[in-house]
Amino acid sequence: MTVGGASTTVGTGPYDPFGTPDGPHERDALEHDLPAAVTAALGDYLEARRVACAGIAEEFAEATDDLTRFVLAGGKRLRPTFAWWGWRAAGGVDEPTAVLRAASALELIQACALVHDDLIDDSATRRGQPTVHARWGRRHADAAWAGDPTRFGAAVAVLLGDVALAWADDMLHESGVDPAALARARPVWQAMRTEVLGGQFLDVQGHAASDSRPETALRISRYKTAAYTIERPLHLGAALAGADDATVRALRHYGTDLGIAFQLRDDVLGVFGDPAVTGKPAGDDLREGKLTLLVALTRAHRDRATAAVVERAVGDPDLDADGVEAAREALTALGVVDDVERRIAELTDSALEVLRGADAPELTAPAPERLADLAVAATRRAR
Repeated sequence: MTVGGASTTVGTGPYDPFGTPDGPHERDALEHDLPAAVTAALGDYLEARRVACAGIAEEFAEATDDLTRFVLAGGKRLRPTFAWWGWRAAGGVDEPTAVLRAASALELIQACALVHDDLIDDSATRRGQPTVHARWGRRHADAAWAGDPTRFGAAVAVLLGDVALAWADDMLHESGVDPAALARARPVWQAMRTEVLGGQFLDVQGHAASDSRPETALRISRYKTAAYTIERPLHLGAALAGADDATVRALRHYGTDLGIAFQLRDDVLGVFGDPAVTGKPAGDDLREGKLTLLVALTRAHRDRATAAVVERAVGDPDLDADGVEAAREALTALGVVDDVERRIAELTDSALEVLRGADAPELTAPAPERLADLAVAATRRAR
């Protein structure tokens, strides 16, 4: 497919994800390579939206090409994957292509969150590439346009993030799912959008107010990331399938615990991760002064001398490799890394117990196995 003049190869399997009749065979074909099918659905949708943008101005279409490249460039497609398996777990069978399109809209919510989060944190790179605001600021400077390049880059990032959010709504509502299913999903979608924005606000406000309590860090993790990454996508898929209350409760329990564990793993990777794996410079979470559970536990620790090493690193934009390594050693010595690892393990076990415990609901196969595999993949990522 070609988007904004660039050729994009989608999929790795020998199948056309939209080329077979709708039904079980189509569902099985999509599951052959679900991330590729999501990327194909996004590419088709974004290519169609470019036509409308070009009708406004070619310059606007070129700006949205940047958003399209960002959306299609990478990512594990976790949110649509969890939505899909929430749908399958609740017995979803009909309209798999429409459900896939609805689930794929979650990637546009993610794009909005990342573009705006990078701007708020003033991050220079994302997925190994310049962030949207950094790239457009550089374009302004290179073209010697009027005004401040930094403010221009920020303005473009705000606008493109807003475009992604608007298009997410449009893609969901134009997905082709049955109107009754869409009506069931709408409250879940609305709650998810509010939660992710509320979590982002809590992060910004907590940083400004120097609220470093562990419970605050966990609340931010719940709403800024966990809810819209796992809990609500599962809930969305289940709602599309018409799940009963017991199934919804179980999937949300699994999603809440696993989502927090996923974010805690991200926090560890933000300090200890390999840039080749994370796509961000080593120690960027320290430089940005993020209130992670690692930082919150450090600030509550009685060993103030060792904790001071971490404190000097948090929020230091000029933190070098030696400073990152010193902070890593201090975090390890304080035992807070082990503490966070224990919490990740406990939360993951709690999530898995929902699937295999005595009170586990009867979920449609092979969803329980797939959700168990996803729990491992989400929380045991290598550094």
